[in-house]
Amino acid sequence: MLTKDELPACPVAVTVQIIGSKWKLLIIRNLLERPWRFNELQKSLEGISQKVLTDSLRSMEADGIISRTVYPEVPPRVEYALSELGETMRPILDVMKVWGENYKNTIN
Repeated sequence: MLTKDELPACPVAVTVQIIGSKWKLLIIRNLLERPWRFNELQKSLEGISQKVLTDSLRSMEADGIISRTVYPEVPPRVEYALSELGETMRPILDVMKVWGENYKNTIN
């Protein structure tokens, strides 16, 4: 996680830096529903590579947006879920969903 001094001065730029990629937003969208396993996420995000998914999950975990739970089973089971901080993004994605629906209804 970055320190305050390492973050941009503009709050919008901070948000874009943390969740600004296409894949991070779609991962968050999925995690708003429930915890997901890696392979489930990869299958649900058509076109994402294993490397990009891994990097995105690690970055969001480092930023405190998601949590990673490893279950002591054989084979190991790992689940990703939104953290408390990640849950605070729910209203942002809800508004984006409404805007996207409205936009789709206004174009030919």
